[in-house]
Amino acid sequence: MPALGVNIDHVATVRQARRTIEPDPVWAAVLAELGGADGITLHLREDRRHIQDRDLRLLKQTVQVKLNLEMAAEEEITRIALEVRPDQATLVPEKRQEITTEGGLDVLGNREKVGQCIQRLKDAGIEVSLFVDPDAAQIEASKELGADAVELHTGRYADASTQAEQDREYQALVDAGRVALDVGLLLHMGHGLTYRNVSRIAAIAGVSELNIGHSIVARAIMVGFEQAVREMKALVSAPRS
Repeated sequence: MPALGVNIDHVATVRQARRTIEPDPVWAAVLAELGGADGITLHLREDRRHIQDRDLRLLKQTVQVKLNLEMAAEEEITRIALEVRPDQATLVPEKRQEITTEGGLDVLGNREKVGQCIQRLKDAGIEVSLFVDPDAAQIEASKELGADAVELHTGRYADASTQAEQDREYQALVDAGRVALDVGLLLHMGHGLTYRNVSRIAAIAGVSELNIGHSIVARAIMVGFEQAVREMKALVSAPRS
């Protein structure tokens, strides 16, 4: 069954809306662990719109499960990652004007920059995953540059408006996942997954990690964070059909 990485960015989004001290994403991480999370994911963006440096440093000291730092392959953030040393770094594209991450990392178009970042992180003992679209060429380039894993962008599957469209995007993920496994990469998936659409993705052969955030935070507002994580964990862990 896949591991569940809980992304706590949007707990920090609520906090930063008032520039106050609550809700604290560090507290959320504790409750996520109690709910069964196998990992905690956070994105330290260059503009610091939600997660702050303080959050990352405290989480490194307190999280007892896998700590996964989403980050752009930029010098400032890379230096922080090398200092803090999360268990895993997931390289993602980043634009100041976007609401959330849009699309996968263009590994082919940024081979030198991405490759150098991967090497620096791996030299520090940090496992590296690349967040990419379900595209064979991008996956193969990720392997060539030394990544340990790819996280396939599931946004188009999540946003599909018809069953036929969702089926098409699902098959693209299955096919891309097979490529990743064939070249020897760990297979992760994430983005836009919800309580309604996650079960099908969790059942894809070879998926070792799912990273889910917004949907859990949204449900937690209604049912509480620990319970929200327990409900998602049950879906991810359900026997495959």
